[in-house]
Amino acid sequence: MQSGADQVVSRPLHVSLVAIPEAVVSTLSGIFDVMNAFAVLPAASDVLGGRAPFKVEIVGTSAEPLELASRLPITVQRSISSLDHTDIVIVPSVLLPSRGWQKGRYPELVEWVGAMHSRGALICSACSGLFLLAETGLFDGMDATVHFGYAEAFRTSFPQVPVHPERVLVVCGRREELISSGASMTWHDLVLYLIARHAGASAAQAIARFFALQWHQDGLAPYIVFEGRRDHGDTAIQTAQEWLSSHFSVANPIEEMFRHAGLTERTFKRRFTQATGVSPIAYVQRLRVEDAKRRLERTDAPVDEISWEVGYEEPAFFRRLFKRMTGLTPGSYRRRFRVPDYARPSKS
Repeated sequence: MQSGADQVVSRPLHVSLVAIPEAVVSTLSGIFDVMNAFAVLPAASDVLGGRAPFKVEIVGTSAEPLELASRLPITVQRSISSLDHTDIVIVPSVLLPSRGWQKGRYPELVEWVGAMHSRGALICSACSGLFLLAETGLFDGMDATVHFGYAEAFRTSFPQVPVHPERVLVVCGRREELISSGASMTWHDLVLYLIARHAGASAAQAIARFFALQWHQDGLAPYIVFEGRRDHGDTAIQTAQEWLSSHFSVANPIEEMFRHAGLTERTFKRRFTQATGVSPIAYVQRLRVEDAKRRLERTDAPVDEISWEVGYEEPAFFRRLFKRMTGLTPGSYRRRFRVPDYARPSKS
């Protein structure tokens, strides 16, 4: 990739922010406001000497009022039928219904995105916007990221697209033109990346300060809650999982598990891994770390005490394991996720 200085453009880049009924208004409006800030906020405009690097428009299949997923209406400013060129396409977060993503609902949009890509546009998804973009086939075989809560549903719908929900931002393609961001507020990272790429690092830093946006530099692993797979249909393994859910802190839990399952150790380990997708020891470790995360968030207990309560006698080993699985030390995790003092109800 070229440096930020090399990427700065001399004309405003046209940004097409795609609106569909499933779109989440907070993501759509947030992206619009931040990328449009250079055009409407003097403090942002001054960074680039009064020049606005982007012209942002909300686009859709027709230019008219549209009710989004939260039933809040917005106005689609421009129909895609009137757009034969755009520089950046962004599909914001979408809210999946209980039945999952329904393919084929927006053939005009899918065809239009493919055409814009062939004419040089960057194609970007924020969070679950990847569901719509995956229908174009552009992401087939390309690494991408999506909200971790939708990762399994996405893999089921689009097995040809490798997704990494623990990653904040993934940039791929021959021209680095296929860009996806992960869970929810990582649209901050997407927008700051686009600003840095096309207006320079200084502009991105200024916007981050003005809006108090944050780069999620530690990744998304700290945010992901582990829930062991239970829909595999192996009754013996399900029995072991149910027992483990309240006994993960005991000594030698794996030995106890295969006894409860009524299987030999070798058979149990093979069937457990096949059913859940992780080895028994990894499953135990994830349950223990998940419980430790809750204790760090909700109590003032020392880390050494928490280590012992979740099943580890050696605090040093627990600290290393916690850092490896979450990307943060226990102390850093507590500082980030516990409710700050100023937000706690007054004890008086």
